Amino acid sequence: MHLDGGRRRGFFLTLEGPEGSGKSTQARRLAATLTAAGRRCVVTREPGGTALGEAVRQILLHSVELSPVPAADALLFNAARAQLVAEVIEPALWRGEVVICDRFADSTLAYQGYGAGQPLEALRSLQQLAVGDLTPDLTVLIDVPVEEGLARKDGGETTRFEERVEVAFHRRVREGFLALAAADPARFVVVDGLHTLDLVEAAVLRAAEPRLAAWDELRAVESRRGTTVPSALVSEPDRGSLRMKR
Repeated sequence: MHLDGGRRRGFFLTLEGPEGSGKSTQARRLAATLTAAGRRCVVTREPGGTALGEAVRQILLHSVELSPVPAADALLFNAARAQLVAEVIEPALWRGEVVICDRFADSTLAYQGYGAGQPLEALRSLQQLAVGDLTPDLTVLIDVPVEEGLARKDGGETTRFEERVEVAFHRRVREGFLALAAADPARFVVVDGLHTLDLVEAAVLRAAEPRLAAWDELRAVESRRGTTVPSALVSEPDRGSLRMKR
C-alpha cells in the first residue's frame, strides 16, 4: 500500500508547468538551496528517475515513429510513475527526506486529459492504481504563456509533444494546469514564470519555506508524543503571500 499523509516522514514537492516553464532548472535550484540549509533532498523527474522510467521516457518523448495514441501515453506515463514511486519517492519519504519531482500526476491530467481529451476520471483511476493515495504536499505551478514557453525550447531538448502537436493543444494544457490549481488551492501555488530565473527561484522558495517549517513543527510534535499526526492538521500559510505577481 502506498504512503499517505498520516504515515510518511518526508515532504513531497512537485513542480509543474507547460513546456518551457523552467521547472527542471527550478527543481535543481531549490534542491541546492535546501541542501545548503541542511535538508536531505532527492531530485527526480517524470517520466524517468529509474531504469524503467528512463526507457519509457525515450518512447514517450523521443520515439516519434512509434506514434503512441493518447490512451497509450497515459498508460505509459503511469507505468513509469508507479516504478518511480516504488523505487525512489516512497523510500525517500520514509527516510524523512524532501522529494522534489519535476512533473507528477498533474501533468498526465493536463496533457492527456485537458490537452488530448482523455476522460479525467479514467486518468484519475489510472493514477490511483499507479501511486495509491500518494499526493504532493505542495505543487508549484510555474505558469508561462504558450508561445513564450515554446520559444524558450529552441536549441534545447525537444520532444514529440513540441515537434508534432499544434499550439492549440499546448493552450489546452496550460488551461488545464490552471484549472487544476484553481480546484485545489490548498496544494497548488502558482508562480509567474515570465520573471527572471532568480525571481522565479525566490518565489518557489517562498512557497516552500512555510510548508516545510510547518512540517518541521509537526515532526517535532510527533517526536515528543511518539505519535504520527495526519498532514491535514498542518495549518496552511497565507496563500496571498505565495502567488508571485508581475
